[in-house]
Amino acid sequence: MTETTSGIARIAAAFARAKDAGRGALIAYLCAGDPDRATSAALLGAMGSEGADIVEIGIPYGDPLADGPTIAAAAQRALNGGMTFNAALELAARAAASGAPPILMFTYYNPVLQYGVERFAGDLAARGICGAIVPDVPLEETGALRAAFAASGLALPLLVAPTTPPARARAIAAASEGFVYIVSRLGVTSAATEPDFAWITDRVAGLRAATQLPLAVGFGISRAAHVRRAYEVADGAIVGSALIDSYAGAIGSAAVDRARAFLRGLQAS
Repeated sequence: MTETTSGIARIAAAFARAKDAGRGALIAYLCAGDPDRATSAALLGAMGSEGADIVEIGIPYGDPLADGPTIAAAAQRALNGGMTFNAALELAARAAASGAPPILMFTYYNPVLQYGVERFAGDLAARGICGAIVPDVPLEETGALRAAFAASGLALPLLVAPTTPPARARAIAAASEGFVYIVSRLGVTSAATEPDFAWITDRVAGLRAATQLPLAVGFGISRAAHVRRAYEVADGAIVGSALIDSYAGAIGSAAVDRARAFLRGLQAS
């Protein structure tokens, strides 16, 4: 895979386009198969037109350690609807082929191990997917994943948490590809708890000297004010639970309309 077509390059280009537009990159999270397959596909199709620069597609999993109630419930709905690991990859592949923004899968390490690390990397690249976020794999155990992703030109953003010591945070940043995912506060994903922007500002300042990668803030980003603040202190904002909450209980075009309105509202000045 050439540098110009690699997933890493496409993620870098998305951040660069946002920067050229005078803002940070908006990264939107959706769960594959929620609330159903057809609606999930339609939601993915709407992301780019409403300003999402990058899309995370969650592969539903029964033991989502980093996910709060909204995303955990979305994953369970998807699993109940028959969504599988392979079907999630196919859903992402169709979205990528249809001109969606750069796509990253979001999954946990056990399903990847069961699927096969090298097979996973090869299938992502073959499907036009830019990489993956695997939040539960410790830095010391990322070697096989990093090697397989590097061979396929894939992005592998790693997470820095509030409890991560500064030296370890710098090591995580150095091992990341695509961007560094800064977890805004302790706990799981949720739109109900405010991000800790004082901590984020300090952590971003410490990481700027350790990496040239973009820094994106996630967990608890739920309102336009949060997005603006994330853009001020970092290079991107990641929105998941609040986006899923925005179309709760709706399917089809009604869900898409609600998601569109929510994304427009996030970027209101």
